Amino acid sequence: MKYIFLFCAFGFAILLISFESSEFTYPNYFPKPVYNFSHNPLKKETIQLGRRLFYDPILSADSSISCASCHSQYNAFAHVDHDLSHGIYDRIGKRNAPALMNLAWQELFMWDGAINHLDMQALAPITHPNEMDNSLENVISRLRNNSNYRHYFFSAFNDSSIKTEHVLKALSQFELIFISSNSKYDSVKKGLVLFTEKEKKGYEVFLQNCNACHTEPLFSSYSFSNNGLPLDSTLLDYGRVSISLQSADSGYFKIPTLRNLRYSFPYMHDGRFKTLSKVIQHYTSGINYSLHLPKELKKPLQLSSEQKVELMSFLFTLNDSSFVFNKQFSYLK
Repeated sequence: MKYIFLFCAFGFAILLISFESSEFTYPNYFPKPVYNFSHNPLKKETIQLGRRLFYDPILSADSSISCASCHSQYNAFAHVDHDLSHGIYDRIGKRNAPALMNLAWQELFMWDGAINHLDMQALAPITHPNEMDNSLENVISRLRNNSNYRHYFFSAFNDSSIKTEHVLKALSQFELIFISSNSKYDSVKKGLVLFTEKEKKGYEVFLQNCNACHTEPLFSSYSFSNNGLPLDSTLLDYGRVSISLQSADSGYFKIPTLRNLRYSFPYMHDGRFKTLSKVIQHYTSGINYSLHLPKELKKPLQLSSEQKVELMSFLFTLNDSSFVFNKQFSYLK
C-alpha cells in the first residue's frame, strides 16, 4: 500500500487508498474495511484479470456458466431469474445467490458463513457440483493452455505460470471494487440533497425497527440471525448450524444488505419473497416463533399501513443506479 489520505470535495470527505495505480475509495462515514489489502494489493492489471475471469465460462466444467451467470451486474450482482440459483446442466441449488457489493467490509461469506475469507470464496462455486462442478486442476490447465491468459497473468503478477492463488486473488480484486455508495441516502449523508418528508419518516421507522440488524451505512451488520422464516420442508436448509454445529445457530443465515433492493429481488436466502411488501408483511405478521429468534423479533413489528409506505420510501433511497450501470464492472471485450 502506498498511501492513505482524505480527499475533500463538494463539502464531503472520501477516503482514498491507492495501490500501485489503482484506487479504492469510500465515503468517510463508512467504517474501516476489514479486508487486509497488504496481502493482496490492488493493481489495475490484476483487477482487469479478475474482471475477465468473472465473466468467463471457462471456470465451469462444460464452459457454460460464469460467475456472472448467477451474479448479474444489472441485478446488483444477484440472481433474479429464479428463486433458487441454477448452475451447470441447469442443476438447481437450494439458495438464492446473494448480491455482491461492499465486500471489503465482510469477514464471512455465503449465506451460512462457510467461507471465512474473500480470497477463498470462489473455491466454493467453482467446485460445487450444482454450480460450476469443476476442479481447480482443470481450471488451471485450461488457463495455462490459453495464450491470452498467460499474458494477462504475467501483466498482473509478473508470472505467467498461472497459480490457483493468483486466480483467486484476481477474482477478489475485481469484486473488491464493487462499492455501492452513491444512492440518494449517500447523497443525503454527504449533504448534497435532502430526504422528502415521507423518506425522512421512513428513515425514522427504519432506525427504530431495522437498524439493529441492517446497520447503516452498509445496511447490514454482516452477522447471522434467525428471522423467523418457516422451514422449507423440501429444501430442509437449517443455515449456519451446519457449519458451526451449534444448535443455537439453527435457522441462522447471514444478514443481507438492504442496499439496491430494487435490483436484487427475490428476497431471503431461498428467494421466497418476490416483493418488498411481502418482506415487510413477514416481519409484521408472518414470523414463525422459535427459541432461536433474536430478541428484536420476539414480537412482530408494529407498523401502521402509513408507516409501511414510509419505510418503503426510505428503502428506495438505498438504490444506487450508478453501481448497477458502472461500466468498470461490466463484461470486458
